[in-house]
Amino acid sequence: MQHIEVAAGIIWRGKRFLASQRLCDKPLEGYWEFPGGKLEAGESPLDALKRELAEELGIGVRQAVFWKSLDHEYTERGFGVRIYFFHVTEFAGEPCGAEGQNLRWVEPQEAFALGFLPADAVVLEELVSRQPSIA
Repeated sequence: MQHIEVAAGIIWRGKRFLASQRLCDKPLEGYWEFPGGKLEAGESPLDALKRELAEELGIGVRQAVFWKSLDHEYTERGFGVRIYFFHVTEFAGEPCGAEGQNLRWVEPQEAFALGFLPADAVVLEELVSRQPSIA
């Protein structure tokens, strides 16, 4: 089974975070997720996060704090992921779907209705129940 490492940003604006919908040409298309992407060889999770958010959303990360990592197996798809989650509380620019993906600012409890990736849904439950300090 293939394993990949991914950095994901929980990008906050007040009490809302940014959700991104996966494109039709990607595995697990149509699901919503926290923006981010795969780590390249030798790249740290934070560096990958900064690169991916610049490429996908056109924003520059000014402040990001590592929150947690999570392992998830997509056995039916034949791969597993380790996701490094960061709270992004300051960024430069206005996020836009540079790859054509839909974006939406949502409160944690609203996000369940969107249909998040299974790995991200676990984290979403924690965001709703704990409302971590992001100040």
